[in-house]
Amino acid sequence: MTSAPVRRGVARRTELLDALVALLLAEGFASFTLDDLAARLHCSKRTLYSIAGSKEQLVRTAVVHFFRGATAAVEDAVAREPDPAARITVYLQAVAVALRPASAAILDDVASFPPAAEIYERNTRAAARRIREFIDEGVAAGAFRATHTGFVADVVASTMVRIQQRQVAAATGLSDAEAYAELAALVTNGLAAP
Repeated sequence: MTSAPVRRGVARRTELLDALVALLLAEGFASFTLDDLAARLHCSKRTLYSIAGSKEQLVRTAVVHFFRGATAAVEDAVAREPDPAARITVYLQAVAVALRPASAAILDDVASFPPAAEIYERNTRAAARRIREFIDEGVAAGAFRATHTGFVADVVASTMVRIQQRQVAAATGLSDAEAYAELAALVTNGLAAP
């Protein structure tokens, strides 16, 4: 049985990580020192060191925390959608909602910090695999026209990687959230059964 102090410690750590994620989403992380983060989060550096041993590890931990929460929210949204044709839209729109709070500063910082970029890229690959599953389900259910699901999934994955690498933002001015919403519309309209 978990003791009350341990539960409070876990709750405090989660609360602090949530606050850190919110701060980093809004302002990025490149310009912050650990002293800055401790002051902004109203905690000590020692408290931050209890989460991670360095600023870089703290950023990585925060990015992982963000994607865990985002993945859970996205999968929850998909689980409530019984229509195979709608799952892609629900999925990509949920990704867009999850990324909406992410400022250009955090996305640029993540893209230029290899440990964080790798986490974003890994989550992008997992998302592309999910899209392929949704396409396969939609084709099998007759909700989508017969198509080469591997090709469509590859196009979606390539676009998702371009979004993650900030290439879509540079080329179009769209935020990541807006780009995912546009991708959802493009894919579902393109796959619609006649």
